[in-house]
Amino acid sequence: MAANGTGAPGADGAARVVAALDAASVRRYTTGQVILDEITWSVRSGEHWALLGANGAGKTTVLRLIGALMHPTTGTVEVLGHRLGRVDMRELRAHIGLVSSAQKVPQDATAHTVVLTGHTGTVQPLWRRYDTEVRERAHALLAELEIKELADRPYGVCSGGQRARILVARALMADPSLLLLDEPFNALDLPSREDLIDAMHRLAVNRSGLATITVTHHLEELSPAIGHVLLLKEGRVLTSGPAAEVLNGACMTECFGRPIEVSRHQGRWLARSGRA
Repeated sequence: MAANGTGAPGADGAARVVAALDAASVRRYTTGQVILDEITWSVRSGEHWALLGANGAGKTTVLRLIGALMHPTTGTVEVLGHRLGRVDMRELRAHIGLVSSAQKVPQDATAHTVVLTGHTGTVQPLWRRYDTEVRERAHALLAELEIKELADRPYGVCSGGQRARILVARALMADPSLLLLDEPFNALDLPSREDLIDAMHRLAVNRSGLATITVTHHLEELSPAIGHVLLLKEGRVLTSGPAAEVLNGACMTECFGRPIEVSRHQGRWLARSGRA
């Protein structure tokens, strides 16, 4: 893949578009069901987005499009300067970081080995592909996520929060310009959730060019680094923009179909039912 289109800032300092959907729709061929309906949206380098909506709103489908895991039925999707349908999807995926609790990971592999597999984008390690520099990079990423002590611990005996941070380190092995997180907080207890939020905030602060998109159901899971929000409702964009403009009671009530109150404290968001 050519070096251009990586989403890094240009010579003029302007942030480049790393992902763009233009009237992108997805329909299920067997039933004709509309999953996404003409989604138009763009993400620039250094931006941190939350993707919110009720179950079935289309959040994961949007992430699959941007992750080069599927094509739109109509419309266009461009990722890292390459239009889907005109690029080798496998090669493009190698430049996109993806974190999902559904990822297949060998339970007996050590944390360091799991991170190494991010270099080759494989489930099982390809040992001949990992030289000293690659192995040291995996250790450095574990340290960056503040879990270097887990290097030799089997993934299967790590806690949920530790596993989530191992998967983030794995996703960063390709040094991506774009990091996608599909419900990374799923089933985490409170301390583990906060550890992961802190880790994501540090990444945003220390990696100025990295763009992230986080799918979640709970505002409490958003780090203070989240600056933009896209609300989806029934496969359509309800609204999008700066978090301070989108995360309010009116927008959230319309999105989720029940009265919701939104508050903010020290950069963190909280949503609760407005019903007595």
